[in-house]
Parts: sequence; structure tokens; C-alpha cells
Amino acid sequence: MRLVSLLLFLIFTLLPFTAGHILPGLLEGRSREQKVWVREGSSAVLPCHLGPKKTRESSKQLPDKISVLWKRHGGSMHQEPHVVLEVGYSGLQKTAQLMKPRVSLQDSALRNGNFSLRIVPVRGEDAGLYEAQVKYRTEVHSCLVELGVITVTLSPPSPVIESEMLSMSCNSSHRASLVEMCWFHKEHLGPTSRTFCSLSGTLSILHPAMSDAGSWRCQLRYSDKEIISATFNLQILGFDGPSSPVVYAAAGSAADLPCTLSYLPRALGMRVVAAHWSHLAGGHLEEKNTSQNLSSRSFPLHVPVVGPGDAGQYRCAVSVGHRTISRDVTLAVLTVTPSIQGPVSEGTRLLLICSLTHGQGHERFQWTHLDSAPTKSKLALATPHSLEGHSSRVGPTLEIPQVSQKDMGTWECSVHGPEGRLGALQYDLQITGAQVSSAPSIFSGQITFGLTLILFLLLAVCVVALALQKRAQAPAFPALEGMFAASVPWKPMEEKQKGKMQQTQC
Repeated sequence: MRLVSLLLFLIFTLLPFTAGHILPGLLEGRSREQKVWVREGSSAVLPCHLGPKKTRESSKQLPDKISVLWKRHGGSMHQEPHVVLEVGYSGLQKTAQLMKPRVSLQDSALRNGNFSLRIVPVRGEDAGLYEAQVKYRTEVHSCLVELGVITVTLSPPSPVIESEMLSMSCNSSHRASLVEMCWFHKEHLGPTSRTFCSLSGTLSILHPAMSDAGSWRCQLRYSDKEIISATFNLQILGFDGPSSPVVYAAAGSAADLPCTLSYLPRALGMRVVAAHWSHLAGGHLEEKNTSQNLSSRSFPLHVPVVGPGDAGQYRCAVSVGHRTISRDVTLAVLTVTPSIQGPVSEGTRLLLICSLTHGQGHERFQWTHLDSAPTKSKLALATPHSLEGHSSRVGPTLEIPQVSQKDMGTWECSVHGPEGRLGALQYDLQITGAQVSSAPSIFSGQITFGLTLILFLLLAVCVVALALQKRAQAPAFPALEGMFAASVPWKPMEEKQKGKMQQTQC
């Protein structure tokens, strides 16, 4: 009797000590219960491994004859358990019809001490208490794991369409009372107040945008101080790029209006029926283009030659399943209007007006004179400052008070916004009577020099001829001419007049 009492005393004394050294999910006789929380639709692993003591004892692989039995007790231990998965000594596997083929063992060989149960995908009704019984040699060991399921519900269901109202709710199989629920987006609190926490467990987004897509986490806090969370990836079917894109194009050039979906609809289990383009001109929709491509998510509209009449708002409507999503794209056309059409005469006043049809109002303009050498380019900003003798004023107008040869060539009007350069248009300025190149200027100088030389030679010949004529008309005897002049005084006057007339004739 004393021996039996001593034995019972040792058993009850050592039992708490040994129980305190059993780790959850480890096979050391009967393990303590542990909890695993997973999101519905994801994968769950219910751990059950050979304990450290048994691992040291079984340095080699386990024997061939091993049986594993996983049972589910439902919500509590008092419910009748039913078999989930059984692997007999012969390796024959039996699976419950309701969970087939979603359950399997992580280590199908059962030789490395890993008897964990894997469930893919997890459903809400899978929540409950699971027990594993492993038999090898003469020993029987067990694991207890409680599976909790967190359910995230989207309304309307996935895929979420951009700009359509979205409600997200989060709840779990935990039986305690919910105290607080918080939503985190990319590890930041929800998109409204950035501190979104409530008791309802529902988050509503009136107009979901592409910025709302990505990783979300809901966190649930219960009255028994249990805190659980689940992470999921929110996919929003919409359009890539800015919400209201603007395409800038120069008149006469080609333009491509973008229409690219964020996901390939076929990857989301949906089919693209058609992509339809329309032009909102004059208060009505003008049909432009319709395309259908089940293997692409891009449906651009190509305009081969852009004109001022093509400017305005366009709409791309994509039919996805039974729903249609659309995006508006604005085409802004850049034009240059001169105050004088055609070639311009030197010295005249010229205005070059750069206009943008259907712009956003925040654009600024810049004029650039494109020379052959980029380092000699002259900038003419639409500001009150003067540049290169040209005056300009606020607005997209370039004023040249007196056109000269240095103004001839290509002028470029470029449009800029907060994001940088948006587009540009070039204008070729031609001047009437202007020299085309520098080579004819040199040739003209040579002609002027030759004409001057010829005139100088002609003048010299004329002077020499006059001198020779005077010398030929001089008398041979000057003394007799003096005597004759003394007797006939009126003759020299006639001779002088005659000489003057000869000089005049020469």
C-alpha cells in the first residue's frame, strides 16, 4: 500500500513538470492545444512534429510502419470527431469526402518527423479543433491544433471595378465579442481619416481608385484580449496612368490616345467584349473606333494627322463581362498663327501667336530660334523681358518689331507644365529678298570692287585724253602769238571761248 501511494505521489509530482516542457505541436505523448489563424481562401498548415527528445532518440529515419490519423472535433471537444485524413501502416491514404482534395500531409514520406496537415484553400467551415494521432512501434502520440478562420468579404465581389462603390468587411470564427476593428493599407491606416477603426467591421470606399489597390490588413480585437489579423491583396480593374490624361500634339503630327487596363481581364477570369472610342464634339458623341482583343489590355486610338478640329475630349469604353468601364482622354492641339501669311518683307512687324486648343490652363509657352549651332540658339520667353532686340509680353505671343535677315529660319514654340516639356511646334520664317546663304554676299562684294576699279580706270583715261588734246592745240611760236594778240585784242577772247567749248565737249 505504501509502495502504491509513493508511486502515485511521484506521478502527480512529475506530471506538471513534464507537461511544462511540452511545446505546442510537438509529439511528446499528448501536446497542449495551439491556435492557428488564417484567412479564408489562403493555405493553412496545422503543425505536428516529432519533439526534440524523440528527434535525438531517432537520429536515423523513423521506421517504415507509421500511421497518422487527423480528426476534427468541430467547435469543441464535446462534438463527435470525424476523420479528416488517415494514412495507414501500408501507406494507404483515406480522406474525408468533404475535404478532398484540399488536405494533405506536408511530408508524405513520414520519415522525418513532420506530420503537419496542410489545407488549401481554407474555407470558413473548416474552423474547429483538430487532433493528430501518430502511432509507431508501440507508442501513440497526439497533437491538438485549433484552426481559426478570418473572412474578408468584398461587396461587390472581386474583381473590383474602378470608381464603383466598394464595401470591405472582416470577421472571424472567434467566439468572443468584437471590441474594435482597424484597417491598414500598405501598413498605413485606411484611406479616409488615416485612423479608421470601428465596431462594425466594415470599410466603405465610395469611389475606389487605382491608388487604393494593393496590400490591406484588417485587425480584430476581442473582449478576451485576443488580437488577430489577416492580410489580403486588393485588385482593382481600372486604367493605368493618371485619372484624366492629356495628350499634347502639334498640328500636322500624329497622336496616340492611351487606353490601357490595369490587369489583363482574362487573368481575372473575365473576357473583354470590346473597346469603343468616341469623340465628345459639339455636345454629341462621334464614333471613332471599335476594337476587340482578348489577349491584350491596351486599346489606343491612333490619329494619323492631327488638326485643330481633332482637339477635345475622347472617351474609351471597355466592356468587361457584364460591366463597362470608361476613361476620358483630352487631346490638346498646338498651333502657330502668324500675323502675316507667307514670306515677310524686311522691316515689317511680325507676330507669331502660339495657341493651345483644349489646354488645362496651367501651361506656359517658350519660343526658341533654332540656329545651325545649338550654342547660338536664342530663347524668347513669353515674359515682359526683351531679348535679341525682340520685345515680348505675357502670353504665348512672340513679337518681332522689324524683321531682319537674322530672324530668318526655324522658330519653335514649346509648351511646358509642372511635369516638364509637354510638346512643341516649329514655324519656318521666310523673308522676301533675303540672301539665302553667306556665299552670295562674298560674291556681291567682289562685283562691287570690280565696278569701282573699272570706273576709276575710265576716269583716268579721260583725264589723260584731255591733257593730250590740250597739248596738241598749243601754238608753235609763243612770241608771235603775243605780238598778234597785241594788235588784235579781241581775238584772244574768241580763242578762249573756243577753248572753253572744246573742254566742255570733252
